[in-house]
Amino acid sequence: MSRTRTVTYLFDPLCGWCYGASPAIAMLPAIGDLALELLPTGLFSGAGARPLDEGFAAHAWAYDQRIHELTGQVFSERYRTDVLGDRSQRIDSGPATLALTAVALTAPDREFAALAAIQSGRYADGLDITAAATLADILTGLGLDAAASLFAEGADELTVADAARVERGRQLMAAHRASGVPTLLFDDGSHRRKLDSEILFSKPGRLAAILSAG
Repeated sequence: MSRTRTVTYLFDPLCGWCYGASPAIAMLPAIGDLALELLPTGLFSGAGARPLDEGFAAHAWAYDQRIHELTGQVFSERYRTDVLGDRSQRIDSGPATLALTAVALTAPDREFAALAAIQSGRYADGLDITAAATLADILTGLGLDAAASLFAEGADELTVADAARVERGRQLMAAHRASGVPTLLFDDGSHRRKLDSEILFSKPGRLAAILSAG
């Protein structure tokens, strides 16, 4: 079946609310005429990266508990101690974004699976997903060997593609006056509009049901 409609998902791999949105997003590929496009926005990369200090950790954990209440997504005690409690780590989504671009270039239909695995690695397993070795292991564990190799090589092709994806994500955010991520843009084949992000945190399957109904 040809895919005539597109949902563009604007996200950052270190955004807890994006992790909370993952169960809703995971249902979209099953809708036959709907294409899912992932675009990172660089929220916590480049100039957006920052130290993981006590204030940020406390702020993040408070929001994490709210996200858990709304979605049931796991924020483990190991994440709280090994990630939020580790002052040597930074809030820097640049490496994870680069890893996802490697997947987009080599196995684009697996990018959401890679994002979900990276998110789960952080929030459920307490892994440092700002570390290149951790990200390479996650990609290899998913059988994404070509992506893992491309990511490890850090070729110019990957860097250029990554910068272009982030820039496009930012341009779409600006064009649709989106204030943050996660943001969903829906293109029905004639025009693109922003969907209410609250739908990502309502009843499971509501977003898929609405889009399935046209």
